[in-house]
Amino acid sequence: MTAAKLCRRAAAVLLAATPLAFATPAPPAAAQPALSRSAPESFADLAARLVGAVVNVSTTQNVQTAQRERQGPDIPQAPPGSPFEEFFRDFFGQRPQPGQPPGQGPGQRGPRRAQSLGSGFIIQQDANGAAYVVTNNHVIDGADEITVRLSDNTQLRATLAGKDQRTDLALLRVQTEKRLTTVPWGNSDTARVGDWVLAIGNPFGLGGSVTAGIVSARGRDINQGPYDDFIQTDAAINRGNSGGPLFNMAGEVVGINTAIYSPSGGSIGIGFAIPSNLAQHVVQQLREHGRTRRGWLGVRIQGVTDEIAESVGLHGGGRGALIAGINEGGPADKGRLQNGDIVLRFDGTDIREMRNLPRVVADTAIGKQVPVLVWRDGAERTLQVTVGELPEDQQQAAATPGPQDRGGRVVDVPGTGMKVAAISQELRERFSLREDQRGVVITDVAQGSPAADRGIRAGDVIVEVSQESVATPAEVLERVERARAANRRNVLMLIESTQGGLRWVPLPAAKG
Repeated sequence: MTAAKLCRRAAAVLLAATPLAFATPAPPAAAQPALSRSAPESFADLAARLVGAVVNVSTTQNVQTAQRERQGPDIPQAPPGSPFEEFFRDFFGQRPQPGQPPGQGPGQRGPRRAQSLGSGFIIQQDANGAAYVVTNNHVIDGADEITVRLSDNTQLRATLAGKDQRTDLALLRVQTEKRLTTVPWGNSDTARVGDWVLAIGNPFGLGGSVTAGIVSARGRDINQGPYDDFIQTDAAINRGNSGGPLFNMAGEVVGINTAIYSPSGGSIGIGFAIPSNLAQHVVQQLREHGRTRRGWLGVRIQGVTDEIAESVGLHGGGRGALIAGINEGGPADKGRLQNGDIVLRFDGTDIREMRNLPRVVADTAIGKQVPVLVWRDGAERTLQVTVGELPEDQQQAAATPGPQDRGGRVVDVPGTGMKVAAISQELRERFSLREDQRGVVITDVAQGSPAADRGIRAGDVIVEVSQESVATPAEVLERVERARAANRRNVLMLIESTQGGLRWVPLPAAKG
């Protein structure tokens, strides 16, 4: 670890351990709004009833350290002869310790013990004494041993019943003859902005701590994964609170505290919790199967901007999820969805924005045939798709080669700032294009042009224009002219970038 890494204090979303992507299935049934409650005189009675169900989760892990050049990590620079110079030398292990076994000294290869602390809560105990504890996956990820400490300091060895990296949730199992306190799930859909909430956890390993606050916001996307839908709260949440419960005033779990936004590592009143309606479904599957089974459509999607909506004649502004790629042989492919379709409704649920679709699909029963309403060729169309199971390792469908014009003549696309040409062997070598690359290559992008403003660069390839495949510059110009004749301000192009990946980009159809 470098000195820069040690000293950096940039504002970031922080987790109790290694951050992982979150995945959150859609909530079950729509809920009725709860009646507002007045501020309680004290949270003491509620806290006393709940604190027994909240546990400390500690883990140990054997970490293999490796021999590095100059023995060990980089030492922060300190003035020669200063007290900090010796401190850093000792701290970073550059000096062998007396009596240390050979091969396990600082900077040498050998095992060391790493520990992690977090929180959890007990949701159920069977008649045979087996109890189940919910926590975050990043709290126990990679652990060799997991210990659960109850509120009375009883320590129990825990086993992993199941984990899900996409939702950052894990389910632990402990065995004890004691009857343990459990807490029920609440309906997170009834939690409104401004409602009181109570967070109980294990901040900085100090033991059971109670903090109170309100729901600050709903539906937060913190860019941790495609299923982000966090509850934001100003109840103080710190490192070690991860995996702990967020309660409503009825003593029900409405969230699992997972992340904070902080420039310092401590709470500044911006914490994030996974909604209970999203977590409960995952936890139930972990209990039954040891893993999570999710519905899968087999598409790559992007958001629909107002410009994209206008370019395809979709009224009402940007809405839905635009398909930017389809997995060959996947459910969408078999259901005859097409690249460029805009999904407006899935199984009766309106898709208002892109990130709604993955959640709705994930929570749909595998094997269920559902109606999918899409916008295609200027009209709505309903298709029937059978939902598949999300594979552990999704493979991207390979592009199929199309007809090509080997002439290589460069043509200007008016109003866009782009010059394009058919793919020739010379251009293939110049821009390092694949042998099976299809489309029309962009040879030049004018600085400050609409294409440049949208991140298009020379070497990118136009695959489709107005949801139709193109193989020659003439076809590109014809599609643009057609959009212009239809009084469209924008024309939609499917661009494959030089870094890989497809995306839809709206560009001006007008010449000016």
